[in-house]
Amino acid sequence: MTRRRSTILAAVTVLLASLTAVLLNTGTAEAHGAMMKPGSRTFLCWQDGLSSTGQIIPQNPACSAAVNTSGANSLYNWFAVLRSDGAGRTRGFIPDGKLCSGGNPGYAGFDQVGDWPLTHLTSGATFDFSYNAWAAHPGWFYTYVTKDGWNPNQPLTWDSLEDQPFLTIDHPPVTGQVGTVDGQYKWSGALPSNKTGRHIIYSVWKRSDSAETFYGCSDVTFDGGHGEVTGVKDPGTPTTTPTTPTTPTTPTTPTTPTTPTTPTTPAGSCMAMYEITNAWSGGYQATVTVMNHGTTAYNGWQASWTLPQGQTVGSVWNGTVSQSGSVVTVRNADWNGRIAADGQTTFGLVVNATGSNPAQPSPTCQGS
Repeated sequence: MTRRRSTILAAVTVLLASLTAVLLNTGTAEAHGAMMKPGSRTFLCWQDGLSSTGQIIPQNPACSAAVNTSGANSLYNWFAVLRSDGAGRTRGFIPDGKLCSGGNPGYAGFDQVGDWPLTHLTSGATFDFSYNAWAAHPGWFYTYVTKDGWNPNQPLTWDSLEDQPFLTIDHPPVTGQVGTVDGQYKWSGALPSNKTGRHIIYSVWKRSDSAETFYGCSDVTFDGGHGEVTGVKDPGTPTTTPTTPTTPTTPTTPTTPTTPTTPTTPAGSCMAMYEITNAWSGGYQATVTVMNHGTTAYNGWQASWTLPQGQTVGSVWNGTVSQSGSVVTVRNADWNGRIAADGQTTFGLVVNATGSNPAQPSPTCQGS
């Protein structure tokens, strides 16, 4: 009798834990994006770290220092420097010295002083801006610039910025495929005049359909340039195509998502984010967040990715796993298939992996 009661109690405990996970993991989904031209710190550091194995290993010293502070997920999720409670707030909301991270502790490394990748610009010239739309939502974009005499050897403060944005863009259209680096908001506008030398262009994206707000620092130098970038891969060597990383082969990264079947929802509606939450010699634990950026609820979902070389899936919870070759697919469990519009859920897994710095896959997803 005692053994039977213990068995029943264990089953009830597992059931309660599963139900709790459902309640905790259904919340407000997030838009995602970051300035690409001129490139934000997270975007250019992501480019700097891309490798043929799919790992992100920064070469730029400032980027490497940021990852040492904030972890590799800050670059795998370079498009998520946000505050869900921002509501467009700036001064008085984001503390001095934490502007580049938006006060988000997961990106604190990007508040540090360093020789960040630089975009070379011409003061007063017309420039073609672009802002990534990894998940597209309507809103306003504000761009500020640092004052003359700003000291790049000190963390950025609000008093270091000009009081008003030099450019404000009202709900620009999105172009390209949402959920890739090709999905972008684009606009042209005049750069601030009478600027020379090192500066920061500070961007704020305020959604009009939620309080979520994005923040980012783009390091620039006004030296007569036309958008060339230095400090990525080969410091001192400019590249005129900062949105196209130069790597020996095409890595398995968020730039080339692979969907095994035709989505049943609009492009960009479903988004999956993969985060390593604990690692040890020979493997790691990860959490995958599946988000519904659409206007109608999902009644089912699936996430897929290609396993990096040397990795195998040990176990999965809160989902049902199947595998074909190196492609892994996780479908919802019977009790967590429904994701409300602008909602999310998660599942977890344990992966066997070789080496101490395993490559992190980039999942895609679809809802139905």
